[in-house]
Amino acid sequence: MQQFWLIAAAHFLALISPGPDFFLVARTSMAAGWKIATGACLGIALANGLFIVMAFAGVSFFSPDSALFVAIQLTGCLYLLYMGGMFIRHAGTGSTLRISAGAEQRAASRNSWWRGVAMGFLSAILNPKNALFYVSIASIVSSTHTSEQWKIIYSVWMFSVVLLWDVSVAAAIGNKAVLRGFSRALPALERVSGAVLILIAVLVGATTASKLS
Repeated sequence: MQQFWLIAAAHFLALISPGPDFFLVARTSMAAGWKIATGACLGIALANGLFIVMAFAGVSFFSPDSALFVAIQLTGCLYLLYMGGMFIRHAGTGSTLRISAGAEQRAASRNSWWRGVAMGFLSAILNPKNALFYVSIASIVSSTHTSEQWKIIYSVWMFSVVLLWDVSVAAAIGNKAVLRGFSRALPALERVSGAVLILIAVLVGATTASKLS
């Protein structure tokens, strides 16, 4: 039980540190409301769940030196550059994405939600930090000869915490009162988020390139 709480604490601390997934949830919530942003939250949680299953199963491509892992890192950098550019390009246009109650708007809302699922999944699956974190957790769990039942408990716990945390972030940022209070600052916040994503992509790309040289 002590190991469980240590791993749970480490996982939560890693989760709350701002990264590409956080900025995607925040931007989607600001632009289209927290209900649409829950799609991105689900996509992020599903990608994390896939990483967890593969890490506990000992899938070999999680090795940081493997060609496939390097390819994922580089692809992730390109995706972060795309997301950062999108955030900057569309900064301040979130109000045009608000969904009203008509039939056409409800259909648009469903499409936006599913698009959020896809973007959330891509953001998390192409984030090399996620892969490295879960493989490190899996190595700790394996070194202590943890039973399969406990591995299932760890997996369900981490998936649930990722989903609940991201939904909480979306609900807090997408709250109408919060949005009204920060309405003037939203374009600047979106541009800053985009710049941070681009910076992360450049740093990760430079680190990956240095390993290949």
